[in-house]
Amino acid sequence: MTKHDFFDLVRRDLPTISDHDHWQDYLDGRLTHFEALAGIFSSIRTDWPGIEGILERMELDPALPDAVARLRAAGWEVIVASAGCGWYIHRLLDRANVQLEVYANPGVFAPESGLTLSLPTDSPYFRHETGIDKSAIVRSALQRDPNAAFAGDGRPDLSSAHLVLPTRRFARGWLAHHFEKLNEPFHAFDTWSEIANRLLEAS
Repeated sequence: MTKHDFFDLVRRDLPTISDHDHWQDYLDGRLTHFEALAGIFSSIRTDWPGIEGILERMELDPALPDAVARLRAAGWEVIVASAGCGWYIHRLLDRANVQLEVYANPGVFAPESGLTLSLPTDSPYFRHETGIDKSAIVRSALQRDPNAAFAGDGRPDLSSAHLVLPTRRFARGWLAHHFEKLNEPFHAFDTWSEIANRLLEAS
């Protein structure tokens, strides 16, 4: 739903107390996805204006409120499933005055301790590796409607994207490149509202 990912922006733009490459440890199998994010986010050291600047630079799709309203009017249910942190997701949605069902890792930001993540062990979709099991959320949606759609951009989205029909699969970034390499069908997108437009045109 944003042009830029919080993960990418904080690694590029914010000072940290550690230069350890937690993400490489994840890629090499030494850390889980959750452990890598927790290590990166807790290393952030910035003040409130600094973290608010990151939220601004994420660039939430300005057409999101209208797109969500039009989807709901057409009978769609919109769910946010993230292996990231609910702290910044809720702040962005609140700014846009959009209320959505969100499944993500809980977190708390403070300038002296960075963004501290915790595992959502009480969630019905808890998974130790990523915190949230996106595939379980998609399977639950498919039980309610076999034409459920999924949109994603990263490695944790791969198994979920494979669950939905190719005509209901939306990808960009790493996920889109992966499907292109395998010559697997999907819909490319740049903004989340494009997905809403396509779904509404097809209904």
